[in-house]
Amino acid sequence: MLAKIKNRMSGTQMIAVGFFIIIMAGTLLLMLPFSSRSGESAPFITAVFTATSATCVTGLIVADTFSQWSLFGQLVLLALIQIGGLGFISLGATVSMLLRKKIGLKQRGLIRESFNVLEIRGAVRLTKRVIFGTLLFEGIGAIVLSACFIPKMGLAQGIYYGIFHAISAFCNAGFDLMGRYEPGSSLMGYQSHPVVLITIMLLILIGGLGFIVWSDMLDHKFHFRKYALHTKIVLLATLVLTFGGALLFYFMEGGRLFADMDGMGKFINSMFCSVTPRTAGFNSVDTGAMTDGGKLLTIVLMFIGGAPGSTAGGVKVTTIVVLIVYLKATFTRTPGTNILGRRLEDSAVQKASAVFCTNLFLAVTAGICICSAQNLDGIDALFETFSAISTVGMTAGITGSLNTFSRVIIILLMYLGRVGSLSFAMSFTDKKKIAHVMQPAEKINLG
Repeated sequence: MLAKIKNRMSGTQMIAVGFFIIIMAGTLLLMLPFSSRSGESAPFITAVFTATSATCVTGLIVADTFSQWSLFGQLVLLALIQIGGLGFISLGATVSMLLRKKIGLKQRGLIRESFNVLEIRGAVRLTKRVIFGTLLFEGIGAIVLSACFIPKMGLAQGIYYGIFHAISAFCNAGFDLMGRYEPGSSLMGYQSHPVVLITIMLLILIGGLGFIVWSDMLDHKFHFRKYALHTKIVLLATLVLTFGGALLFYFMEGGRLFADMDGMGKFINSMFCSVTPRTAGFNSVDTGAMTDGGKLLTIVLMFIGGAPGSTAGGVKVTTIVVLIVYLKATFTRTPGTNILGRRLEDSAVQKASAVFCTNLFLAVTAGICICSAQNLDGIDALFETFSAISTVGMTAGITGSLNTFSRVIIILLMYLGRVGSLSFAMSFTDKKKIAHVMQPAEKINLG
């Protein structure tokens, strides 16, 4: 019976159900008494919120990670983060390869869905590269961070913190254990420590570039002209957003949030404020103390997110680039949507428009619902909902004060953001019959 149901499910449906099962398993583990530092079972809503946030690599929390969870609970979160970052499909394929089992066509199709690649060819090779690259980057990050943490925390604690934060940063999860110094402080205690901040930033960026980009760069090294169009767009957009965002943060917050920092401190923290919304969730400064301009800029960066097939969330940089290029073609009355000497298919523009509108609608609607349920500042509520749907994890400081209704909304947004809101909606119409008779056309006024 189960096998029959499994065969009838589409790849997207299987991924959605798989993530749901992992979240529920994580919830049950976090509800165990020895998962909590107090030795008491955590409330269901707290456990399911935290499990969803970890599995969907978001980072929003209703209870400080260090203060609430024991070592066992923290290890559960770390496992959920790693599974959520890489995707359980790729981990399942890795286990099959280690056991020398053949990867069938169905599983290869799931890998294609999981990594958001266009072709099924090379799925196993890509999986091997993803696992090796993940271990390599997380390992290097853990070594560097451990070296920074050991002098203050001791050998064992420093190594553990180095590993935890390296995995959390690479998977763009945003979970931290710095609540041992001050609950909810994230990396604010290291805002004047450039090595820690730069290491975290590099892990976030590498994880957010996407596995497809890694593979293409590995094949063609530094020959930019040989890269696929997808790789070129992701790299150029990432550079523009990173440095452009940093420049805006420097001017908007330089005399306010960064007022007590020296020139280098302002530069590093401006860069960090530009990188972490896409979509890691760490913060080196008090996000709630940002100017409204800084918060709006952060919301924009959170909404954009990283690259497709990466550990990052958001509508993805390729979506935004496609829409911008399409607008340019419309304004200049240019036939076709062209970029970097190539023409994009019409389906790419349609999908980009659908993803953009779907996520925007969900975030704004959820923000209105939360404001209606609680007397909260509008921009802070939108900050929270955009952070959730984009699986970022940054907050203006209101997560802990959300009531049960608002927390359920955030949980749903985090889940849809990880699975893919558009993909999730379309998964229910995968097998819908297409009508061969079209409705008569009629013009309407637009704009």
